[in-house]
Amino acid sequence: MTTAVKVDPFTLEIVKDSLLAAGDEMFVALARTSMSPIIYEVLDYASGLTDAKGNLLTQGNGVTGFIGMLTFMVKETLKKYPGDKLKPGDVIIINDPYNGGGSHLSDVGLVMPIFYEGELIAFSANKAHWTEVGGKDPGSFTNDATDIYQEGLQFNCIKLYDEDRLNDGIVEIIRSNVRFPDLSLGDMWAQVAALRTGDRRLKELCDKHSKATILAAIDYLLDHGETISRQELKKLPKGVFEAEDYIDTDGMGNGPFKIKVKVTITEDDFICDFRGSHPQVPGPMNCSYTGLVSAVRVIFLAMTNPEQDVNDGVFRPLQVIVDPKSIMSAERPVPVSNYFETLLGSLDLIWKAMAPHLPNRLTAGHHLSVCSVTLSGQHQDTNDPFLIVEPSVGGWGGAAGQDGASGQFCVADGETYNVPVEVAETRYGVLIDEYSLRQDGNGAGAGEYIGGKGVIRAYRAMSDGQAATITYGRNKFKPWGMNKGNEGSPNEFYIHKANGEVDGPYGVYPRYQLQKNDVVRLMTGTGGGYGNPLKRDAQQVAMDVKNGYFTVNEAKEHFGVEVNPQTFEYVELPVRDMEESS
Repeated sequence: MTTAVKVDPFTLEIVKDSLLAAGDEMFVALARTSMSPIIYEVLDYASGLTDAKGNLLTQGNGVTGFIGMLTFMVKETLKKYPGDKLKPGDVIIINDPYNGGGSHLSDVGLVMPIFYEGELIAFSANKAHWTEVGGKDPGSFTNDATDIYQEGLQFNCIKLYDEDRLNDGIVEIIRSNVRFPDLSLGDMWAQVAALRTGDRRLKELCDKHSKATILAAIDYLLDHGETISRQELKKLPKGVFEAEDYIDTDGMGNGPFKIKVKVTITEDDFICDFRGSHPQVPGPMNCSYTGLVSAVRVIFLAMTNPEQDVNDGVFRPLQVIVDPKSIMSAERPVPVSNYFETLLGSLDLIWKAMAPHLPNRLTAGHHLSVCSVTLSGQHQDTNDPFLIVEPSVGGWGGAAGQDGASGQFCVADGETYNVPVEVAETRYGVLIDEYSLRQDGNGAGAGEYIGGKGVIRAYRAMSDGQAATITYGRNKFKPWGMNKGNEGSPNEFYIHKANGEVDGPYGVYPRYQLQKNDVVRLMTGTGGGYGNPLKRDAQQVAMDVKNGYFTVNEAKEHFGVEVNPQTFEYVELPVRDMEESS
């Protein structure tokens, strides 16, 4: 039992920043040693430290949707291994979506207890998207699974290392059940290396400052996070705010599915009540409760203090309420491969409810979907199998005083990246015919401040027998505009076949068969506009036309500005004066 000690504020700050630096070093170590482009290029992973009770202390993540999931992984570990069942050198592997994993089976978590002088003082943890975990389809996460058993290997909080002794049986199970074992096992070793980095750095801090000081600093870090969070909470509008929307489909032809939220904000609490949303569904769009909590955490940070260092103290004012076995609190054995679409839909409900009241913090609706693509086949030069696994970028909504950002990942993907064109064309059996901003041609995203543009990314198959599994949510319901701004455009894709036929548009499709020179043309949504388009500065409208954001006809019809397509000189039409006078 550690006795509480009084530590001077300077030392507390030094240790706090040292803990954050350790988390950053763990994050970099994983990226530099991983084997899969979705980790080292896209940054689809998270890593961090928790205290001995599983409370998050620091987290580095490319994927914002993982905020909170490390906590649940560690708490499930403590639940399964109580008392002295955890030992120095243990490493636990977990991806069970319903019990601590929180996402889908492809996101594999590792947890390592950190001991100092015989006492459990913290945990090192990370979670990374493996290219493969087995299952019925290449890439493992698919959009027509009917139960969790079709989606890959399940690791229900078991010891990969037992006191530094590797469980060779688990390694062999992985090697025998995934399509790209070198990638999956390589990523696993990278995760282990990152865990040990955190373990080493925390022990060094204890050597330098003493265990008692570190434990006091941990308590301070959590309390400090709560203090800042409550200060920001007081600045939010108080009351009850409601919104409802729909999840397009479950991937099996069912849907759309209604979801709803009631947000109650008081001086002390931020309560999100999702009761009344649709029950869990047959297809893999279900999200677990852990995923729902992570969604709420993301938008809570966006509304309060997005630059704040993340720890569990920050989220103490949060309460999340939901019906059991809903589409956002799914229970075994329903499939969850594309949980992220419902996670995003849940997050967007709070965004939609609060955006009119926080116009300087929240934008109009964005393309929202992860827009996931898995594309498999044989490489045309080597005949080796290849697998593309990646999200897609799109447009964000306009906001008070600024246009929306173009070509950015959805809010749950955070600051991640595309696989570069050069890497894709080298490693995979495709050519990228086009990667450009999308011009909708119908006024999508028009506003005083326009929605950011979606993109077009076109993959040309360079061999026969390729298969594309694509999940583009927000295909039926467009990004919403604000304050008289226009809606955005849907996420959709077409198949341009080598014989000249065009198939589509689609939102969701499993294993579309591609032959050589067929082209998958992926088109992500433009974000919603903010404010009346007739109030947009006419000179800026002319510049939009020059930049290719809008056509001459769109400028005239939606913005009331006539633009010369050769000189880009412009004339304001009378309709703008009428709007101004009204």
